[in-house]
Amino acid sequence: MNRYSDMWDAVAQLFRLLGDASRLRIVAACLDVPVCVSDIALATGLSPSLVSHHLRLLRGAGVVRGERRGKQIFYCAADEHVRRMVRDMHVHALECAPTLQAVSLDGETEGLSV
Repeated sequence: MNRYSDMWDAVAQLFRLLGDASRLRIVAACLDVPVCVSDIALATGLSPSLVSHHLRLLRGAGVVRGERRGKQIFYCAADEHVRRMVRDMHVHALECAPTLQAVSLDGETEGLSV
């Protein structure tokens, strides 16, 4: 495999990781300021253990980073690229909402001429 296809494999892996709505909610919860697991759980409606599980995966992929403060770890977006990507995806989804609702995951369209 060449370097070019390896790069796109890595990008696809990142999109697969972020293809989970719970993970996107977690990243969105800590885009602007560092947040602890219990506050992320409250903001997202997920259990603290599930939040911790997702954070472990997100941290391993370099999407979020953690900073220990006493007994707690506070998480935030790893860098400006992550913040920009998540915000841009959010705006794009809002702008394309009618189209996105009409397209199923398998690529079939309902009522759209493609």
